[in-house]
Amino acid sequence: MSEQLKHWLKSSDSPFAKSLFQFAKAIRNPQIWVIPGVHSLLFKLHLLISTTISEMARIFYYTPLFKSQIKGTKANLYLYSGMPQILGKLEISCKDNTRISGITTFCGRSQGEFTPKLIIGSNVDIGWQNAFSVGRNIILEDDVRLAGRVFLAGFPGHPLNSERRAKGESDDECQVGDIIIKQGAWIGTGATVLAGVTIGEGAIVAASAVVTKDVPANTIVAGNPAKVVKQLKDSL
Repeated sequence: MSEQLKHWLKSSDSPFAKSLFQFAKAIRNPQIWVIPGVHSLLFKLHLLISTTISEMARIFYYTPLFKSQIKGTKANLYLYSGMPQILGKLEISCKDNTRISGITTFCGRSQGEFTPKLIIGSNVDIGWQNAFSVGRNIILEDDVRLAGRVFLAGFPGHPLNSERRAKGESDDECQVGDIIIKQGAWIGTGATVLAGVTIGEGAIVAASAVVTKDVPANTIVAGNPAKVVKQLKDSL
């Protein structure tokens, strides 16, 4: 009945139906006036309260919980936007002065006897919505920068054969590999780095690039598959 009424209100040429439809739209999304001074003050108060709650949660809840699950010196670890999700079998170690977005997923490959390892150096930035699939080892050396939505794909999770995929079987060892990102490298937004790849020292991976092979030091790579587009100076 309600759907028929809604259709009639939308499609009828009757002036009454059109007026009723406009009235229904107005009451569905009521608005109030913005009171100068009052609502701007409420907004600032809202920011103060939400920021205070967020900082208290970060300091007293999320950071110690996350630190309890990782190894290393991990001094001055700065989490923001919550706590990263840890899935599967995975050993994480972290050095000092690292910043990690809580909107990040660290996943370890569960198959096999080897425990995958994620090794994070000092002064590393791991941006929002990063996803790490650690097949064997993922190593982020000191001063590495990862922007948002970076995917480090150390294992695919599925075999190449479609029949085996349909049966829910796991990937093969030949599909699994280490990912090493050398000191000072920068991975741009939305980039994907596949298993077996080493990103050279000081290299830059452009946004949305798909890196399928090693990247030389002090170069910029872009595209799918990523190719060298520029040579950087060896010294900064």
